[in-house]
Amino acid sequence: MTGIGFAHFFEQRWEEAVATFRASMQLLPLYPLARCGLTSCYSHMGRLDDARTTVERLGAVTPLVMRSITLFRNPEHRELFLSGLRLAAGEPE
Repeated sequence: MTGIGFAHFFEQRWEEAVATFRASMQLLPLYPLARCGLTSCYSHMGRLDDARTTVERLGAVTPLVMRSITLFRNPEHRELFLSGLRLAAGEPE
């Protein structure tokens, strides 16, 4: 499910990505990558309060937000993902 969520995310189909990441979190609540994807997605949608709440909950699952970004080989995809995480963290674009 998380992979499908990222497929929607990278195509900037935000609503579909949110729904899929949330479904993935229902199936695997301790899998952090779905929460990271949801956080970044919320940020790109301008839903920064939701992004920050999601990243706070991520802290209850893992101390690391991302173990490795090499999961995303395409540099544009990697930057889209990371820029959303930076927005959630309050860093400037």
